[in-house]
Amino acid sequence: VQLVESGGGLVQAGGSLRLSCVGSGFPFEDYAIGWFRQVPGKEREGISCISSVRISGHKTYYAPSVKGRFTISRDDFENTVYLQMNSLKPEDTAVYYCAASRYPSSSDEQHYDYWGPGTQVTVSS
Repeated sequence: VQLVESGGGLVQAGGSLRLSCVGSGFPFEDYAIGWFRQVPGKEREGISCISSVRISGHKTYYAPSVKGRFTISRDDFENTVYLQMNSLKPEDTAVYYCAASRYPSSSDEQHYDYWGPGTQVTVSS
């Protein structure tokens, strides 16, 4: 089982990035995929997730801190989930993780079985 994030980097405030999460070794289309982020010294925050389309329909969740700026989508043919991040702010700086869950839609990291290693996003002011 493997999840790998990519697309992180350094961007100026107001800019955009698109993160990708590629999964393998498990039935990707049957899992909800969530995005979390963590700043050193703080708890990991669940910011978005997308349900298994086949099992639960196209359900999405956004944390209030990112709603209206971030968009999650999935391509089950490519075993990939995307997080389009627009209007980035310095407070979005964090390590971003994707994770897979059998729960339909959850921001609780306890509900997630598989995790990627993370990708750094840095937003400069």
